[in-house]
Amino acid sequence: MKKQALLFCAIALSSIFAGCKKNDEQNTPQVKTTTSHVLHSTTRVVYTGLPETFESGTKTAYAAGSVTLPSGSWNMDDALIGSLAADLKNGSKSVRMRNTGKLTMLFDVTSGVTQVTLKYGVYTGDGSSTFGLFYSTDGGSNWAQTGSTLTATSTFTTATFPITVAGNVRFEVRKLSGGSNRINIDDFDITSNDSTGGGTGGGTGGTATRDDNMGMGNPSGATTSTSNPNNYLMVKTQYTLSYNNSKGEANWVSWHLSSAWLGSATRCDCFSSDASLPATFFKATTSNYTNTGFDRGHMCPSADRNGSSSDNAATFLMTNIMPQAPMLNQQPWENLEDYCRSLTAAGYEMYIISGGYGQGGTGSNGGTTNTIAGGAINVVAHCWKIIVVLPIGTGDASRVSTSTRVIAVDMPNINTVNAHTWDYYRTSVDAIESATGYDFLSNVPTSIQAVIEATVDNGPTS
Repeated sequence: MKKQALLFCAIALSSIFAGCKKNDEQNTPQVKTTTSHVLHSTTRVVYTGLPETFESGTKTAYAAGSVTLPSGSWNMDDALIGSLAADLKNGSKSVRMRNTGKLTMLFDVTSGVTQVTLKYGVYTGDGSSTFGLFYSTDGGSNWAQTGSTLTATSTFTTATFPITVAGNVRFEVRKLSGGSNRINIDDFDITSNDSTGGGTGGGTGGTATRDDNMGMGNPSGATTSTSNPNNYLMVKTQYTLSYNNSKGEANWVSWHLSSAWLGSATRCDCFSSDASLPATFFKATTSNYTNTGFDRGHMCPSADRNGSSSDNAATFLMTNIMPQAPMLNQQPWENLEDYCRSLTAAGYEMYIISGGYGQGGTGSNGGTTNTIAGGAINVVAHCWKIIVVLPIGTGDASRVSTSTRVIAVDMPNINTVNAHTWDYYRTSVDAIESATGYDFLSNVPTSIQAVIEATVDNGPTS
């Protein structure tokens, strides 16, 4: 029998990191706005009633009503606690919902949340239905969906919803479609903002490490053969990239991000040619960007690699740089970088891949520019980024599931791109694959890829 009370214990949590990004276009001063992310010290709350298994509760009718359970009080509307043989469950009971039923927490988690997990499936013999997870930070007055809408089938499945929320938050499971078809929900668990969970469904709570920068796969099948100059693989300690000699820039750059990569090294602003390129390859210099109207835009950001001076300097190699419109580089692109680093403070690690495609951008000089450096460097028409978000742990590619949060953005390389915030440009991985011809997340099982690559993220943005 699980305890009925909530056990509170406090720990101090503080994370300090900052990424200051200077204007990379030396001759085009710009006004820049930034989004500040501050993680406040919080009190960790350990809920001994989690995961909520619904084993101790009784509710036999679909009519709306509340039930007191080990984790707290829950309201069930068009929902009950089922114990029939046809109920999918882990144990002897689970929640059964029909029509547009709801399962709602009537209490708050007060220390913030980084992840929610639950088990789900359809009541035996019924057709498929969809459901979503919603959250409220104001005691249930307003709700927003987090993660994707999921389809319940006859297979009892574990869903993982990464979410970064500080302070008070509560959750609600809503059945969204399927009419009278019934679904079962069980083993609802919450991971607090220090990566510890209430039970087996929570995060690992492990120590962040520096992992393989290409852990999700090699999107273009790049090799280290100099006979493949437009898909030349360069493996560095800080990131991995595919270099395109005919375009004078990377096809893509891939890197791992966790708090293990972050520190207090200062930004070096030491843009330099990449001497590790083969002797016959074009090597960009910082002066190639002077007076072009384009910033020297980082793919792997300087502030993602401030664990040491050498790590930071590596991000200023010109193979990690691409011509970006100043208002792209300094606003939505940078604000997304900031958001990723805020996730590391909340106990997440990420695999990030970025690059560009097409030709023709508009910088601060106006008009469309196809190339710079006398035609040696291509000016892309679009800059894209794919971010796989996971709680800290090991065996990363194997932990990606159909519920893993994947953020994909495709931003036009124009100086009016800052008319919208970064989340406006969210798209699917499938769409970026179609535009680039690359195969992303190839180390993830294809059945999981099919789901997460087709999904457009709608999660939190700050």
